[in-house]
Amino acid sequence: MGNLMGSWRYKEPSTVEECDSTWETDSESDEHQPGGEEEDSGISESMSPADAVRGADCKEHGFGDMMESSTRMKRSFYAAKDLYKYRHSYPNYKEPRQPSEYRNLRFYLNKIPLVPDGIYIEEILTKWRGDYEKLEHNHTYIQWLFPLREQGLNFYAQELTQDEIKEFQSTRDAKRRFLLAYTIMLDFFGIKLLDKNGNVARALNWQDRFQHLNESQHNYLRITRILKSLGELGFESFKLPLVHLLLEEALVEGTLPNMRHSALEYFIYTLRQHAQRRALLRFAQCHYQPPENFIWGPPKKKRIPASGSTVMKAGKNEVVERSVGKARSPREGRNNLEREADDVDERKSGEWKTAKGSMVLQEVRGRVHLEEYIETIPL
Repeated sequence: MGNLMGSWRYKEPSTVEECDSTWETDSESDEHQPGGEEEDSGISESMSPADAVRGADCKEHGFGDMMESSTRMKRSFYAAKDLYKYRHSYPNYKEPRQPSEYRNLRFYLNKIPLVPDGIYIEEILTKWRGDYEKLEHNHTYIQWLFPLREQGLNFYAQELTQDEIKEFQSTRDAKRRFLLAYTIMLDFFGIKLLDKNGNVARALNWQDRFQHLNESQHNYLRITRILKSLGELGFESFKLPLVHLLLEEALVEGTLPNMRHSALEYFIYTLRQHAQRRALLRFAQCHYQPPENFIWGPPKKKRIPASGSTVMKAGKNEVVERSVGKARSPREGRNNLEREADDVDERKSGEWKTAKGSMVLQEVRGRVHLEEYIETIPL
């Protein structure tokens, strides 16, 4: 009966908005919910005060085409739906009728090799670190190192099951080897793991590896898979530090400019907690160029027009403009909007500062209270 009810409650999303509940609520009330479960929600499409200010600036400086081009940008429905299913634990997933062989767990216990290469996990952990040519050109190992409940390109790799996930998370040796495999891939990307909380930073080889990562974009698919697998196997908290570092390199430092679209369309949406996604998106919005082309939120909240104002509709977006006649001057009307936009932006920045402060606190605590299974990892 439970399965029937579960199937009845699931609604296949048909739009990007139905896949994304990141901005469903703009409060912290959902931050402490176990697992960060989501519900379907739409996204308001009206323009925010900050967007209205940017629109006024564009018109004043003759950049109307920039606003028109931003309306043509669209998010990928394929990406949104894929990450929606992941965050909701694959609502239509059916466990195999045959008993699971736990091949992913047995591989991590060094009992069976990966197929088709015939390589054991211990060989990868001891001999592959720093072998960037092998890590780059071999395309069969990644599905074994970072298993998911979905089929990858290596059809010899077996999908995870819920029972196997539980068994994996309770097996110390499997988790220890999984973290070692994670550090090998981070080193391949030019990143190092700092502590058991998942905090990361640039590695010594970051310049060469970032240049390679910026040019070898097929590795972005690998990063998405790694992030998903972290969440499946009990390391959900490791996602936020990694995604933030990649966003900072892509948008602020400019070392990974080719990655910014993948980071915004895929990496962020592997995080299951609403508040974490909001914090990352607000951070990204502060640094995205051109700012008027940022299409990932926050939502376009509708405003109630004041008396004497006129509402102009452009496509689906509603731009609220104050009547010039009610203001002492056109500049005064614009200044009112700017003050409102500043208030909104100030409220937005608080959430990311809170998240970042929490990350720093976790880093300090993590270095004092290391868990047993990570003590053997050469950090």
